[in-house]
Amino acid sequence: MGALHEGHLSLVRQAKRECRRVVVSIFVNPLQFGPKEDYRRYPRDLKGDIETLRPLGVDLVFAPTVASFYPKDFQTTVSVGKLSEPLCGRFRPGHFQGVATVCAKLFHSVEPDRAYFGEKDFQQLRVIEQFIEDLNLDVQIRRHPTVRERDGVAMSSRNRTLSPQNRKVASLLYQALSSGRSAIRRGEKRPGVIAALMRRTVRKSRRIRVDYLEAVDPVDLSAPLRLKGKVLLAGAIRIGRTRLIDNLLVKC
Repeated sequence: MGALHEGHLSLVRQAKRECRRVVVSIFVNPLQFGPKEDYRRYPRDLKGDIETLRPLGVDLVFAPTVASFYPKDFQTTVSVGKLSEPLCGRFRPGHFQGVATVCAKLFHSVEPDRAYFGEKDFQQLRVIEQFIEDLNLDVQIRRHPTVRERDGVAMSSRNRTLSPQNRKVASLLYQALSSGRSAIRRGEKRPGVIAALMRRTVRKSRRIRVDYLEAVDPVDLSAPLRLKGKVLLAGAIRIGRTRLIDNLLVKC
């Protein structure tokens, strides 16, 4: 959605290594924002993004307008069932329907052989993988690890909206996930214990409000009774008017 940072650029570099031509889509998608969310506040800098991409040798920047992508009589959406319900789905109704719809339109517009997505938006990634499988779309999804700031904060365009004071406490989300990972590596397998430990970490700052901090299955995003195999530690917090998400994949 623009306001490009190193996380986005790492996707471009991976695509450049693996593909003959690379297209970067930039589109702040109104369908994935709720009525009280930050669509108008979301950072936009198309000219700056294009200049950032120029040295990387991108072949095309595809930046449609909202009016061209969603004309007045637009009525069709794509929804993915169970994967859209937990985690962010509980707090952002309709969000993943907007994600799936815009990705379907982008894929049909560009007709890519491969599409590159970061693991930072893990639930979004799973939703896209599922609808591609369900609808037999001829697109290969390539995952890329989360790119982080020096203090562990996952790179996000929304980080730009944090005040200096709020940016300082943003690292507590990564610290919380890391504390959960450490507990799992020590042998803890009770999801409730892990969740409580992570919440205790973010409570170090009164500036933070928690949407969720959970340990779930990384395939179907369900909450297991006991952890085993691969586990996704996922969290979403709000600091002021900014909502941040992050996750860690851990093996029990």
